[in-house]
Amino acid sequence: MGLKYNRILLKLSGEALLGKQNFGIDSDVVEHISNEIADIKDSGIEIGIVIGGGNIYRGLSAAQQGVDRVTGDQMGMLATVINSLALQNALEMRGIYTRVQSAIKMDEIAEPFIRRRAIRHLEKKRLVIFAAGTGSPYFTTDTAAALRAIEIKADVIIKGTKVDGVYDSDPEKNTDAKMFDKLSYNDVIEQNLRVMDMTAVTLCKENNLPIRVFNMNVKGNLEKLVSGEQIGTIIS
Repeated sequence: MGLKYNRILLKLSGEALLGKQNFGIDSDVVEHISNEIADIKDSGIEIGIVIGGGNIYRGLSAAQQGVDRVTGDQMGMLATVINSLALQNALEMRGIYTRVQSAIKMDEIAEPFIRRRAIRHLEKKRLVIFAAGTGSPYFTTDTAAALRAIEIKADVIIKGTKVDGVYDSDPEKNTDAKMFDKLSYNDVIEQNLRVMDMTAVTLCKENNLPIRVFNMNVKGNLEKLVSGEQIGTIIS
């Protein structure tokens, strides 16, 4: 397969791992995601991943229930580590050498995030999962994805969702919602489109890093996207 990108940062939400469950990790979903990644890994593409923790714990919603925001965000960071380890396990069962790098120290289960080491892993065709967000409260895993993508010099952020792209309204609630093929960073900011949070979009804009939003649940979509097919929405 011909490749459009050499190095990508794949952003997955924690909610993506829920599947049909209300809480936790659906093993069928993890299997599907790892199969999709395995299908493109053989092509030689270099892959970094950032995964959220919303299937286990959300700092922002916890803050609304009286949990201190900083504490809640730290609990959310730990949730992303659990998800990262689950995905690492599934990928390694498929023979893909995978490293988890954490933004907070937990030496027994993950490497610390060291930019040069991460890049070296990628060059050696190991997959790197960046866990624990940015390591700081008040920043989402979207912002972590933008930051890590810039740091490792990724060609693009690819955001896997459960809908086909970016719409002008929620397609699950509005059957007439219109999907965009292309958007500028300013379109996203001015129309307050819920693609990624504004900090992440601004980081991408300032560093000229394109964002691709697509449906991760459709088999073969990821492979088509990295091969250059027009899948989902591109923001640049």
